[in-house]
Amino acid sequence: MSVIRLTKEFSFEAAHMLEGYDGLCREIHGHSYRLFVTIKGEPQSDPDSPKLGMVMDFGLLKRIVNEQIVERLDHSFMMRNTLAAEQVATDLGYRFSKIVLTDYQPTCENMLADFAERLLGALPDDIELHSLRLHETATSFAEWYASDNF
Repeated sequence: MSVIRLTKEFSFEAAHMLEGYDGLCREIHGHSYRLFVTIKGEPQSDPDSPKLGMVMDFGLLKRIVNEQIVERLDHSFMMRNTLAAEQVATDLGYRFSKIVLTDYQPTCENMLADFAERLLGALPDDIELHSLRLHETATSFAEWYASDNF
């Protein structure tokens, strides 16, 4: 049987700041993120399976990515969890509910590493995570490939 790759695109809106950064991104700003998730596997060959011919049901992939990433981050404000950020989160928390403190600087690169870890733990055992691509702007993106990390 052939190994096939499937890609599904997701989008979410989020704001962040890069604490300690020496450029404009140290300020609060937002992005319209576009996330491309590519998985790979062999299409179902059991003629009695309702998923015959599918590597993975796109609906299941959508549910997993939405649960692990999109619902958590859409319309959120992300900050690295520092003492200063905790105070900002407390102050903003009186008015806003989707403040996400991360264990990492919320750069496109670090977000991809986090996304990969989350998806690797949530995908079915017979499905491999092949790659992730996260567009921060229309012309800027970062990529994660399983082949570079295992």
